[in-house]
Amino acid sequence: MQKLIHIVVDYAPGDLACAEVVSALAAKIPADYHWHLTSVSSFDTVSTGFVVAQLGLQTEQLRPQDTLIYANCAPRKDRREARVDNEGEGFLYGVLQSGIRIMVVNAGYSLSFVRDQLEELWSMKVDAGGSQFRSRDNFPQLVGQAARGDSTFLVERLNPLEIIPEPPRSAVAYVDSFGNLKTTLREGDAELTDLQPGQRVLVTINDVEMAATVAAGSFNVQEGDIALAPGSSGHTRKYWEIFQRGGSAWATYRKPRPGARITIKG
Repeated sequence: MQKLIHIVVDYAPGDLACAEVVSALAAKIPADYHWHLTSVSSFDTVSTGFVVAQLGLQTEQLRPQDTLIYANCAPRKDRREARVDNEGEGFLYGVLQSGIRIMVVNAGYSLSFVRDQLEELWSMKVDAGGSQFRSRDNFPQLVGQAARGDSTFLVERLNPLEIIPEPPRSAVAYVDSFGNLKTTLREGDAELTDLQPGQRVLVTINDVEMAATVAAGSFNVQEGDIALAPGSSGHTRKYWEIFQRGGSAWATYRKPRPGARITIKG
């Protein structure tokens, strides 16, 4: 049976850093594993967390039974003072309600979108410093151990609610390759409760205010229009998206970064 490791990093696709991380992992991962690499923008823990949740909460019909996620986005912003020996944020191991195992640097919002779906969360026996390139030099050994079913690196069980922040509310969560803005707004949120398909609203991001149509799907608006609609992410409780049919909502809203605040006025 096929086994899969998702590698989520804040290095540009095709960057040398990606190649070095994959090479280091290949030296430690059992031969029956395949891997897939997903990149987010540099220091973007919001998108990292969104990706971890979307891949980590998939049903068994959408992924191999044995799936492991390794995510590293470590802006080292948990402390403002100078770092000793390139020390970075903690590297944590978790098991989600889906059964998928995750190994994620606990930086910013990287674990926020799975905060309430963690059945287990552990600290690990790993050097916090010693290299500015921990995703290549420090972490692959542990990922390889986890892939082989060796959990001797676990140290202390943690309470997710005590150390992981909630996701940002009413914000951009992820920008896809079409320029669609996946948001942290979900079905059932108060901001969406009174919206009806076909309704015109004003959506502001990055100080840019645009008229948008509340839609039921991606193609329920005219060419060039901005739409606000349930998207393809979020599994049983969809995240809403802002998109521009035939264009790029990201460009129209002056290229907002994930985490940018969204306001909706009816």
